[in-house]
Amino acid sequence: MPAPPRRFIARAPQRVERDTLQLALDDGRSITVQRVRDPRARRLKLSVDERGARLTLPPRASLAAGERFLHEHRQWLEAQLQRQLPEAGAPPSLEAGVTAELPLRGAPLPLHWQSGRYVRIAREADGVHVQLPPRASGAGLRRALRAFYEAEARADIGRWLPASLPSLPRPPRQVRLKVMSSLWGSLAPDGTLSLDLALVLGRPSAFEYVLVHELCHLLQANHSPAFWREVEARFPAWREEREYFRTEGRRLKATLRALVGG
Repeated sequence: MPAPPRRFIARAPQRVERDTLQLALDDGRSITVQRVRDPRARRLKLSVDERGARLTLPPRASLAAGERFLHEHRQWLEAQLQRQLPEAGAPPSLEAGVTAELPLRGAPLPLHWQSGRYVRIAREADGVHVQLPPRASGAGLRRALRAFYEAEARADIGRWLPASLPSLPRPPRQVRLKVMSSLWGSLAPDGTLSLDLALVLGRPSAFEYVLVHELCHLLQANHSPAFWREVEARFPAWREEREYFRTEGRRLKATLRALVGG
């Protein structure tokens, strides 16, 4: 007697799938929403952070169900976007030949566009100059801007770091600049110090505080009272800078992502 035919059951996707869709808000704006199908998700979920709006779908949810959920919650989404950036609104993007200024060290700098054979971004006395070939891609421009910001951030670190080194048991193994989602800095067990590149957009004293904070973890690998005494001794105004991040942090992170990607 022949064996009965096997029944094949469709399996849910085992990897995260991403795409985007546009959503029209009640105030007339149109925003881009990242749509993520996540095999670990158990329900539809809408969230907003400095990277923008995100719609998460469980494996078996239909795209139509996701879009209905998104439209039903568009007023909530609009309120969250307003709360994220209540004063400045949506962060500025980088548009070749159009963008008029760039944020750096807590202030907007005039942006000057000019044609050239290759992409080059440099700071001069009258602002930031961008040299751009006619067919330069947006991705290439963003990479050049990220390199420019990294060079400026490393210049700041180079000014501040030597003053802290004599009181530390060892220097950091290396310093990395990254686009970070929530943290401003971290110190790995091997001594690698990571800092958010968005720090160079804000006021210099806030950047210096984060650097000092992370260096103090070479002395105290925790946030104990002993750790905060080390911070206090090196940076007495740390409370003011922490408050600055509470009010300006989301805007700084969102602006960096809008300009260079993440």
